[in-house]
Amino acid sequence: MAKTAEPKTAAAKTAGAKPARGTRTAAETEKIRVALMERRDELKAEHGQTLLEIAELQQHRLTDSAGDDQADTGTKTFEREQEITLANNILERITQVERALERLDEGGYGWCEKCGNAIPVERLAAFPSATLCVTCKQLEERR
Repeated sequence: MAKTAEPKTAAAKTAGAKPARGTRTAAETEKIRVALMERRDELKAEHGQTLLEIAELQQHRLTDSAGDDQADTGTKTFEREQEITLANNILERITQVERALERLDEGGYGWCEKCGNAIPVERLAAFPSATLCVTCKQLEERR
């Protein structure tokens, strides 16, 4: 994944200044955009496949329900709810990637939404749609 900001200069390090926003090159921004769009497309394909599988399983359940007792019905309901939850989780990840693309266009990608500090490149490489730096995310998870 591309760097989110240029390294601080020696003067900036000693002064304790934050790096300026928008120091990413156009090539780096485009590389990030392509990676995010590819991820979004992968997730959309996965979501579509998941919906197809849910529909097939639902059709199978409808034709294979003769003689079901309460336990069978409960199991089928539980499985259907799990499948729908998985589909909704994929949809949420699509939304996160689309939000990251919006932040990239607005110039806020790679910067923490809470404290304004740069999100480490390693975090963005692992989770490209991250909106919080590690410290802010840890604080949020503790609450």
